[in-house]
Amino acid sequence: MSQSWKPLPDDLSEPARRLAEELRAVKDAHRISLAELGKRTYLSKASWERWLNGKRLITPQALAGLIATVECDADLLTSLLRKAEAARDADEVLSSEAAHDTDEALSPAPAPAAPAEAPDAAPASPRPAPWRRPAAGVGAAVAAVLILFAALYLRGPHGGNGTASAATLPPKTAAATAAATAGPAPLCEGVGCAGKDPQDMRCDVDQRTLLTGNVGKVVLYVHYSPRCRAAWSGITDGSPGDSATITTNHGWQETALIHWGYDNYSVMVDASPGDTTLQVCGHQKEGDSCTGVVTDPAARASALPSPLPPAAAPTPTP
Repeated sequence: MSQSWKPLPDDLSEPARRLAEELRAVKDAHRISLAELGKRTYLSKASWERWLNGKRLITPQALAGLIATVECDADLLTSLLRKAEAARDADEVLSSEAAHDTDEALSPAPAPAAPAEAPDAAPASPRPAPWRRPAAGVGAAVAAVLILFAALYLRGPHGGNGTASAATLPPKTAAATAAATAGPAPLCEGVGCAGKDPQDMRCDVDQRTLLTGNVGKVVLYVHYSPRCRAAWSGITDGSPGDSATITTNHGWQETALIHWGYDNYSVMVDASPGDTTLQVCGHQKEGDSCTGVVTDPAARASALPSPLPPAAAPTPTP
């Protein structure tokens, strides 16, 4: 028996509406509660409520987790998310251009400049603030990553063909396992990753979302890389000025601050000691809140599907 759903918002794009309807159908077909759905995907119940009711567009990571957890039409859901992302990005561009045109129309005409005896140097154009992903091409990039994640998740523990990740092995063998798996090798490990960008160091290749939390509509993330043995915070659905700070019990702390747009991530903290604990706390206009505390992040990551394909078997020597 399917549950009685609230009407979806009228301003949803057609692909976003269709995606929300398909997600609802998946939940109804498996007869799982929001709490159980959150438990299976390691995401919050509040986040799933927003995605299923069309308040926010589901994230690629969340959709990949759903595809790995329950039986569903992965190709259809992936296609709909790609189209919904493209529609959202197009709306953001149009809104930005409309606001720019309005500002220009309301601005008074500048007074004629007095002739200068010598030409002045042209003022430097403002540089974009760091840590914000570029808007152009986001839809295509997200789609490519989602397709890869979904396909690899289906080959993980839920498909019966998964292999042990680096997080399940002793630290001394983690580097060897990373080298044996497909994908670029990370450029740092443990304390060597502290203060560095996870994308620049290739630590995002095998990252797992260990835990999420909410501050109002804002979603906080605890990200961890088994190969790099490092962690970082993430924040989505926020506003400029919102932040998410990750801390460890060993004194490491880094903050993701949204300069513009709606999301961001921090640089990394060292999570290599065996007794490491991780927590992300957010500061937003709605108030302050924190995720739960993650103990033994390596063990928790090993229980999640790996985004990396299994290591190739060695070629027999003739």
